[in-house]
Formats: sequence, structure tokens, C-alpha cells
Amino acid sequence: MLSLSKHGVGFFNGLSTASGREQDMARVDFGVMLPQIKRGWDETKAAAQLVDRLGYHSVWFNDHLYGIPMPAIPIMEAWTALSAVGAVTGKVELGTLVTPIGFRNPALLAKMVATLDTISNGRVIVGLGSGWFAQEFSGYGIDFPPVRDRLRQLDEGIQLMRRMWSEEQVTFAGRYYKTDDVYCAPKPVRPPPILIGGGGEKVLLKLVAKHADIWNNLAVNLEQLAHKAAVVRRHCEAIGRDPATLRLSQQTMVVIGSDAADAQSKAEKAQRIYGGHMGRGIAGTAQQCIDQIGALAAHGVSLLMIEFFGRDIREPAQLFAETVLPAFA
Repeated sequence: MLSLSKHGVGFFNGLSTASGREQDMARVDFGVMLPQIKRGWDETKAAAQLVDRLGYHSVWFNDHLYGIPMPAIPIMEAWTALSAVGAVTGKVELGTLVTPIGFRNPALLAKMVATLDTISNGRVIVGLGSGWFAQEFSGYGIDFPPVRDRLRQLDEGIQLMRRMWSEEQVTFAGRYYKTDDVYCAPKPVRPPPILIGGGGEKVLLKLVAKHADIWNNLAVNLEQLAHKAAVVRRHCEAIGRDPATLRLSQQTMVVIGSDAADAQSKAEKAQRIYGGHMGRGIAGTAQQCIDQIGALAAHGVSLLMIEFFGRDIREPAQLFAETVLPAFA
């Protein structure tokens, strides 16, 4: 049986926790993964608007074309849904966690991002990765080269996109992507921040150091956060970048209960349903969640990407906003 300690259930094999009453909490922003799989638009819209009103930092969609792990599960396409959310919200930032660079020509993606950034008045964060689920690539007739080439595509694609957001016309002659005096107008309201998600230490985290404004540590790597963050810092230092200019984010499931018994019951149910798919995550009462998030903040995390546990995420999002967010404001 899963048992909550005084600090809750979580990743704390390798990270220490301290009571919120015993430490000064660093500022942390909170993003929320929106309903997307086996959900209708009305439910997604209602959740997005509530999250916007409650003062969360951002809302996110995963960018898969198939449901994971079963391709037949209905799932909304990320950038279409994100554009709709941008039109019905006013403050939350808008991102994907994450877009495989190979899904869309990066020149076209740069244009899509610029358009949505204009519609939303400068709220887009571009989450990118190399992709991993081969079946959705082959199903849609999209090339799925070896990981070495996908990472090179990511490197090239980011360079091209950033140039298109800042230069009047761009001619780009890369190994994988080419443009010929391409226009991207209107320009985005702000230079869209680039988030790169993943944990590959030899190549991907070097690309994080080279290109990213935000690095997102995967939920399944939560217990390795301290190690992965140290690797990223070394890669930054190796190219002369101040590691403090890179924002660290952590993806995680959050199971929050109104009291200890409620938290225990929900944590056990989450474990039965998800197993290790989302890592061990954060679970407990509000104070236990605060303690666990404080440990993350102590290791440099300033943005938490939350997958709330529950059929309707509005209930835990409301409870979390009322009881946890104020500790990190």
C-alpha cells in the first residue's frame, strides 16, 4: 500500500525537504496541463478559463498526434487547440510540452507561432523536443530518422525559427531545412521563449545550453533533477553562458487532498491508474505539497508544469490555487 510520510509521496530519495515554516520559499510559477485526451472542447475551455482566473502562469498541451499509449484514443491537435485557448483567455502564457521538431516544417511552425503570439498579445512559449513515439510519425507519413538526425534537426530548426522572428527575410541553407527569402509577417509581439524538454546528457542538454530559455525536466526524471541540472550547468559554462540565464522547469503529476485521508486515497488511486508513467510526482495535503515544491525550488526550479490528478482538473486546480500558490508568490 502506498503510504504518505509527513512530507507526502514524491521524489525525495535524492532531494531533501524542509517544512515551509522552516525555509524561505523562492518564487515559483505554476503551469497547468489542460484536458486534451478523451475530452471535448467545452471541458478544455472551461478548465483553461478557470486556470486563467486563478492566477496560474501558463497552460500547456502535449503535442502528440496519437493518444499515449493507445493510438486510437481521441486527442486534440496541440497548436489548433492552443490557438483556441489563446482566444478565450487573457493572461496565461500558452505552450506545448513539447512539439517534436519533425512534426511540422520549422519555417511553417515559426509562422504559426508568430500568428498566435499576435492573437494572444505576446503569450506564446515554444516547447520543442526531438520526438520519440515512432508510430505516430509513421502513421502520418512523417519521416522519423535516427535520434542523432532528429537532434540535428532540432538544432537547425531553432536557428531558423529565431531568425524568422527577427529578420525581414531569411534565406536558410541547412542540412535538413531550407528557405528562400522567406517572409514572416506580422512578427511576434515578443521574441517567443524557447523551452526544450528532455534529459539526454550528451547532446540534448548541450542544445538546451545553446538555445533554450527554459529547460524542462521530464516527470520520469524528477528524482534525477539535481544530477540533470548539474549537467546542464556544466554545458552552459562550457560555452560561456551564465547558467542563471536558463530557467529550470519540472513536469510532474500533482495529487492534492483536502486532508491527509483524502490525499492518501487519491495517491493510491493515482498509483493504480498511472503506475510509473508520470514518475512518482508530488502528493499530499497542501502543506506536504508546499514542502515538496520547496525542495524543487531549492534546486533551482522556478516553473512547475502540473498534471493534476482527477477526472475534472478544475477541483484540484482550485484547491491548489487557494492553498499552495500563495506560498510561492
